[in-house]
Amino acid sequence: MSAETLSPALLDRLPSEVRRPAYDRAALKPGIAHIGVGAFHRCHQAEYADDVLAKDFGRWGLVGINIRPPLLADTLGRQGGLYTRLIRQNDEVEARIIGSIVRVVDSQDSAEPALEVLASPDIEVVTMTVTEKGYCHIPSSGALDLDHPDITHDLTNPEAPRSVPGILARALERRMASHGRPVTLLSCDNIPTNGIILGNVVRTFAERRGRRLADWIEANVGFPSAMVDRIAPATTEADIDTVEQRFGYRDAAVVVGERFRQWVIENRFAGRVPRWDRVGATFVDDVTPFEHLKMRVLNGAQTTLSYLGVLGGFEHTFETIADPLLASFVRRMLTEETLPTLMPVPGIAPAAYIEQSLSRLTNTAIRHRNHQIATDGSQKIVQRLLNPIRDRLARGESIALLSVPVAGWMAYLIKASARFGRAWQVSDPFAEKVAAIADRIGSNSNALVDSILAIDAIFDPQLAANATFRAHVVADLDGLLSNDPMGFVRQVCTGPTDARLKPPARSA
Repeated sequence: MSAETLSPALLDRLPSEVRRPAYDRAALKPGIAHIGVGAFHRCHQAEYADDVLAKDFGRWGLVGINIRPPLLADTLGRQGGLYTRLIRQNDEVEARIIGSIVRVVDSQDSAEPALEVLASPDIEVVTMTVTEKGYCHIPSSGALDLDHPDITHDLTNPEAPRSVPGILARALERRMASHGRPVTLLSCDNIPTNGIILGNVVRTFAERRGRRLADWIEANVGFPSAMVDRIAPATTEADIDTVEQRFGYRDAAVVVGERFRQWVIENRFAGRVPRWDRVGATFVDDVTPFEHLKMRVLNGAQTTLSYLGVLGGFEHTFETIADPLLASFVRRMLTEETLPTLMPVPGIAPAAYIEQSLSRLTNTAIRHRNHQIATDGSQKIVQRLLNPIRDRLARGESIALLSVPVAGWMAYLIKASARFGRAWQVSDPFAEKVAAIADRIGSNSNALVDSILAIDAIFDPQLAANATFRAHVVADLDGLLSNDPMGFVRQVCTGPTDARLKPPARSA
């Protein structure tokens, strides 16, 4: 007999070790809309909302909106918005039911259901986790990409938008025309100055629609920046089975995360917002130092380990960092080259943060696939790797370690090309462009690097033209595309820098 599915009716019959919402869900009214209800949102913002409701109950229920797959109706919708958040630390498992999601809206086929929610006077805050590419911006500049196919469509068809900037601009236009209530749009994606970028793309889009809308947005909409942190890998069937086997019920919307969580939010709101700061979030005047620290250290380590891990034959982060060579490489990279580029962060010692971050990545219960972390790398490497590299070069300091994962990203996409045997499938907005370069050029590292560095949406021309940067990336790419990429990493760790100009023999 199959286990009963999680639902509001099941709450009172759950095992005592499963923590339940500490408030009356029947009285819950929506005040927040969230775009992009994936594992991270359910492990992070929705949990903070649940904490706020338990501490100071108010109109801060969540309406979850997906404008891209997957559909929500068949998972969260069937469960009345309820789901299990598992905290896993090696052999420990802690279960909690999150109840902050009032309802879910699928808006993949048409923007109308999303627009109806976003334009509602009940909604005072819109949060979003739409991934880096969801902002339709140019990574190297942060500006709206007016050549993006979804943006060109939306500017021509503003009442039937497809993109996040187009949907938000149309929702704000409706708010302006109907009730005029202010709203805070809060990005929760891993992009530095994400509030500035979100403001840029929405305002630029609105300006194309007319001065009146742009002026109204300027006066009535807040775009605070935020830094979010919690490792929450994609849910697997094994995670769903764990809930059924250990706790006796079925949950199709389980999420798994680590114990650590952090949310730093710029105190720049257009109206009322939940008191997240009473449940562990931090409101600050400037998020930038926190962003730099997290992006360059934790995310820099994740990106580095993902590419080198795949090239070394490892499936998950915890397996990759368990390899003594790769653990040594990433610790040295962070300590010797990344750490000196960091801004002072109130209350945080950078060296201790590095050790804490690397320790988090060793958690054997967080099965974060390297290929998942490697997704959309072209949108991530600017903040995580290229910006610290630029800082180092400006001071005449070594980039011998930081350049390796940049070449790792290139090698990862190149090896997915037909010319290199389609070693694996990749998901990156520039995957086809890099594959076409590899198919045309073959194994000439000099020519490969020159063509990839010419992609100015990723590499700003000044950095691409830097001879030191180019020389390191060429040597690194040659080594990582060789028969023995891990031997090359060992050479980087142990040998003099100029030894990298004589990489191992390349496979045919």
